[in-house]
Amino acid sequence: MTRAMTTHLHPAPSATAPAATLNPFRWSQRTGALVTGTALTAMVFLSIFGYFIAINGLVTAGDAEKTTDAISASPALWLAGIGALCVVVVLDVVAAAGTYALFKPVSRVVSAVAGLIRIAFAGWFMVALSRLVVAFNNLDTPEVALADIDSFSSIWNTALGLFGVHLLLIAYLSIRSGFMPKVFGILIGLAAIGYIADLIGLVVAPAFTPTFGLFGFAGETAMIFWLLIGGRRLPHS
Repeated sequence: MTRAMTTHLHPAPSATAPAATLNPFRWSQRTGALVTGTALTAMVFLSIFGYFIAINGLVTAGDAEKTTDAISASPALWLAGIGALCVVVVLDVVAAAGTYALFKPVSRVVSAVAGLIRIAFAGWFMVALSRLVVAFNNLDTPEVALADIDSFSSIWNTALGLFGVHLLLIAYLSIRSGFMPKVFGILIGLAAIGYIADLIGLVVAPAFTPTFGLFGFAGETAMIFWLLIGGRRLPHS
């Protein structure tokens, strides 16, 4: 049997197969759910380390000298925190692709808009993180460094309002989906309202401390569990 005949009977694997696997527009609902759930799980741990331990753990509100001294004493921790949050930004984009694949059978347009809003939020978050890098370079001038850190908080808190709009669309898609219990959509909707309320509070009163978004933790956590467990029962083709 000639090589040509062998090739005809046993065609070589398609070279586009790996590309298709990486193409979110061709992901199944199951893949979208599991990718999103995995990304969100990683984001939780990276955010805890990056923000609460590394960044927030070194910052003393209103005390420029103490803050810059703490960062100067632990520069690797500060930079590791920024690095962890940069990975969170990348995972936000991955989660946006995953939710699009998950909800596109419900509404291709709404799921695409939700994904684009999350990507915009990720870009905004990266702008906020750049202020932490600037602060690190201004440690010799504590007041300027603290102002940069405060700028990070202001930009991020504003960006969370945009994230709230994303969650509001995800809540709508969840409730309409038919494959996800409506209670998850309701919880996500409440989280969305919390983030949007925080943004309104900041616009009305710049000294306002965002707090409503914290109440969305339960809904977002429940959503992660459903994605990783319930998502396995969704169509995989």
